[in-house]
Amino acid sequence: MKYVPNALTITRILVTPILFILLFSNSLTGYAWAFGLFVYASISDHFDGVIARRYSIETTFGKYLDPLADKVLVLGTFIVLIFILPDLVPVWAVALIAFRDVSVTVLRNWVKKKKNKTLRTIQIAKVKTGVQLIFLISTLLLLTLSRSQGELGVMATEILSGDVLYWLLIVVVIVTVFTGIVYVVRVNDLLDDHID
Repeated sequence: MKYVPNALTITRILVTPILFILLFSNSLTGYAWAFGLFVYASISDHFDGVIARRYSIETTFGKYLDPLADKVLVLGTFIVLIFILPDLVPVWAVALIAFRDVSVTVLRNWVKKKKNKTLRTIQIAKVKTGVQLIFLISTLLLLTLSRSQGELGVMATEILSGDVLYWLLIVVVIVTVFTGIVYVVRVNDLLDDHID
């Protein structure tokens, strides 16, 4: 079991570029596979952490690789959507999401290097991850359905061109930026003495 969490993380990294290529296919088959791979990657992210904690097999390598794989998957998908759905996913929104992630990563590394401590993950960060995944999974599903025939395809296309997903993205950006601000403001309260 000790190899399972890292194996799941590595497979998530391997499928991510395939997912990006499929998203540029502009076809029902390509979008469907991209949607499936994204859902798989999201589920594997949950289970590799659960398995690692349950069997006490967390490794320094895994703690570094897992969040890196998550950022590549999520930020990469947002970036691809800028090109596929520019009216729905504007550059400024993705830039703010990316800036928050880079800032928190830099803060974590600074805390570890300068203070020899780790920065605990705040609970609201899980909400941030949740709303990001809800937005991305919903968008990828609608992209897939928009390439299908009949009323379902028409409805999915209308939703993609409407305001609902755009406002969901605004919520994603607000929550994401807010969590970054919380990390900066509460950095001294979130220090943990445990270093691997």
